[in-house]
Amino acid sequence: MSTALQQGRGVIARYRDFLPISANTPIVSLGEGDTPLLYSARLSERVGRDCAVFVKNEGVNPTGSFKDRGMTVAVSKAIERKTRALICASTGNTSASAAAYAARAGILCVVVLPAGKIARGKLLQAFVYGAKIVAIKGNFDDALRIVRELGEDNDFAIVNSINPDRIAGQKTAAFEIVDLLGDAPNLHLLPLGNAGNLTAYWAGYREYRTTERSTKLPAMVAFQAEGAAPLVEGKVIEHPETVASAIRIGNPVRWEDAMAAATDSRGSIRAVSDEILVMRDGRVVEQGPTERIFEQPQEAYTRALMAAALDLEPLEEGGVRT
Repeated sequence: MSTALQQGRGVIARYRDFLPISANTPIVSLGEGDTPLLYSARLSERVGRDCAVFVKNEGVNPTGSFKDRGMTVAVSKAIERKTRALICASTGNTSASAAAYAARAGILCVVVLPAGKIARGKLLQAFVYGAKIVAIKGNFDDALRIVRELGEDNDFAIVNSINPDRIAGQKTAAFEIVDLLGDAPNLHLLPLGNAGNLTAYWAGYREYRTTERSTKLPAMVAFQAEGAAPLVEGKVIEHPETVASAIRIGNPVRWEDAMAAATDSRGSIRAVSDEILVMRDGRVVEQGPTERIFEQPQEAYTRALMAAALDLEPLEEGGVRT
């Protein structure tokens, strides 16, 4: 059997030259990446302004989220360093992804989660992949503090977005967008929780621009839920609350990186309420057939924000806005 078939056709195979991978790195892959970039005619028409709206469907990654892009790199590097186990804090996607890639590598995965505050489907995935689940009283930020302490033991590799290998893997989504469109988009919208994805996308766009694979950089517009919007409010939220569990984070580890991405790209960070999400969703249904893909609540916030695009002032100054 060929090496390519054994390792799978994932983001490391496609973008090795842009990743911290050496000849000595054992590749742990589930064939992640290469996800569809779908043009939405109806959403483009609704937004107007001659905009062409595309949706990057990261839900077709092996465990259903973009986290797989970062996990393949983080776990491959962990195995290279002879790490015996992975550990992460999670409210959903990270737990499923870490557990799947740990199983692929044949090592233990420990997930520390806030009791009663994790997406059930993702928790089920972690169980199925054999992860050891530790439930604590508190929120995601409390869980991450525990993980940081345990991560001081070299037996564990932390695979949350504080791990730079995670960011390196996730930036490949920006590469794919440019490769498909032929250049960077003018505007990129995405949800913001721990801010790793905003950090990664911006890093990817900048790297492609530096290597002259694109001619421009997009304005990065990220959003938080009003009940969990520390970057918008400019302070840590001790008890974040939102229906979107994956972005229910009150103290993002990539806070400074996210602010830099929003400012440097002349974009913004905004807050969207749970009520707006429900209202927009209801209005869409009332209007009849609508193009969409199956989404988790945090991704639905992006659609809600985009649906409100006609009500937003032009992005000229950058920074934080609600």
